[in-house]
Amino acid sequence: VQLVESGGGLVQSGGSLRLSCVVSGPFFKIIKMGWYRQAPGNMRELVASFNSDGVTNYADFVKGRFTISKDVGGTAGYLQMNALKPEDTAMYFCNADILELGYTQTGHWGQGTQVTVAS
Repeated sequence: VQLVESGGGLVQSGGSLRLSCVVSGPFFKIIKMGWYRQAPGNMRELVASFNSDGVTNYADFVKGRFTISKDVGGTAGYLQMNALKPEDTAMYFCNADILELGYTQTGHWGQGTQVTVAS
């Protein structure tokens, strides 16, 4: 199982981006998925997450601006980022707990996608 992220890029302040995290490989279901970010010199921090019950959680610094969601097929998650600010500039990582074949639950990280917000 692998997580493949896409959707990062350079955007002007106030702009929008949509990040995608696709789960590839054989698996049963996504138990939970989260988006994290890490700026140079900073710790990796949680941005938003959802679990298999559909409960979402957002960091205070993105509430009202970012929306996390998953696709109907249960194979991908998304992070819609609106009203982007320069301080949102970071590498964004997808993390997911996956129920894999054999009924083992395993955590995975994606490779990261860079988001740069110009002022």
